[in-house]
Amino acid sequence: MGKIILTGDRPTGKLHLGHYVGSLRRRVQLQNEGDYDRMFVFMADVQALTDNADNPEKIRQNIVEVALDYLSVGLDPKKCTLYIQSRIPELAELTTYLMNIVTVSRVQRNPTVKTEIKMRNFDTNIPLGFFCYPVSQAADIAAFKATTVPAGEDQEPMLELTRELVNRFNQIYAPVLVEPQIMLPENATARRLPGTDGKEKMSKSLGNCIYLSDDADTVWKKVKGMYTDPTHLNVSDPGHVEGNAVFTYLDAFSTDQDFADFWPEFKNLDELKAAYTAGGIGDMKCKKLLNNVLNRILDPIRQRRMELEKDIPAIFDILKKGSDDAREVAAKTMDEVRRAMRIDYFEDAELIRQQQEKFNSTK
Repeated sequence: MGKIILTGDRPTGKLHLGHYVGSLRRRVQLQNEGDYDRMFVFMADVQALTDNADNPEKIRQNIVEVALDYLSVGLDPKKCTLYIQSRIPELAELTTYLMNIVTVSRVQRNPTVKTEIKMRNFDTNIPLGFFCYPVSQAADIAAFKATTVPAGEDQEPMLELTRELVNRFNQIYAPVLVEPQIMLPENATARRLPGTDGKEKMSKSLGNCIYLSDDADTVWKKVKGMYTDPTHLNVSDPGHVEGNAVFTYLDAFSTDQDFADFWPEFKNLDELKAAYTAGGIGDMKCKKLLNNVLNRILDPIRQRRMELEKDIPAIFDILKKGSDDAREVAAKTMDEVRRAMRIDYFEDAELIRQQQEKFNSTK
């Protein structure tokens, strides 16, 4: 079994810096390194519908937005398979079988599910599809026998459940499915990028995002409004970098070259942090640095997006071909799954023969 990479996103809106630093940047790096046998990147529209069932138009409109973001950051359909989740009906079948080998209490213990239920104010009115989406996510991974899943640390509980389900299936039936491992961002700060308001996570629903497609003026407006240190009232005051969103972003994105180009007074971020905590560095200067750093990353992404937007039918063609290719892979896995579960009735010649003998013997 070779190395198979799989990851994806919910198409509920344009992708933002949290997606980029948490997974997208690593995906492009992995793709270009070529150290894998197959790479799958998908749009989880079925999962997105679990809490948007009354608004499918939202998903419909954002499929292309996410595809544009994928291609703009550098994902190459010649090197990785880009597909739409709902176009692979085998995933729904595998989800059903996996649901039979996990308990409600086990899914309830998932901390990510707990957090997302609270964030959406579902309380006790949880849509069943949303509650079960960790099992659906396990099927997404298992159907392609993925060995490696690049994701943020909030997805670790999901991968843990996936491994449990894979092992349980293999023990009950046959060793068909593959146990995946999470690949976290190398930069610890990038594993869970906070929003511009300093809150725990950048989230479309909280309105605290910088989108990959934001123009330079919009980025600067958002950076200027970022949460810093509420006790740093005067430039001369000692500042705090812990919990300061500007410094968290600099941790995630800045390089020594950025300092050489944009603030040569400091060789690196550590020197700036030391000066800021000592006092004498204004927040606005730090925000200007961050703005330059972010736009250095976003400028080429924006340029590629502008070109891609000129031919939207080509984007759909890429997604259709990718979905067709992905379905072939999932279908092969499901043939093995049905065989292992002994529900491949029409392909099981021995079953047919035995049944004939059984009824012959009664005559």
